[in-house]
Amino acid sequence: MTIEKKQSDGELTIEVGGRLDTNTAPELEAAVKLDGVTSLVFDFAGLEYISSAGLRVLLAAKKTLMATGGEMSVVNANNSVRSVFEITGCSEIFGLS
Repeated sequence: MTIEKKQSDGELTIEVGGRLDTNTAPELEAAVKLDGVTSLVFDFAGLEYISSAGLRVLLAAKKTLMATGGEMSVVNANNSVRSVFEITGCSEIFGLS
């Protein structure tokens, strides 16, 4: 898995590539630092696969941001990744775009 972070003021964009699963989810969790972040964007253009462990990391980040009035979105998910969000009901939670 690859992770690239871009931060400007209160907006953090995290580009994730490869596979986000049980083995790699802790790496993403460690990369998500939300101090001073009001807007978090996960860019999944390079993501090939996401498991429930990956979804758990996203849910934790969303919960943290919501507690401080922040926003989170998931963008550029391919059809395979998008189907995991839809099957689990997470597409409504994250508002995929």
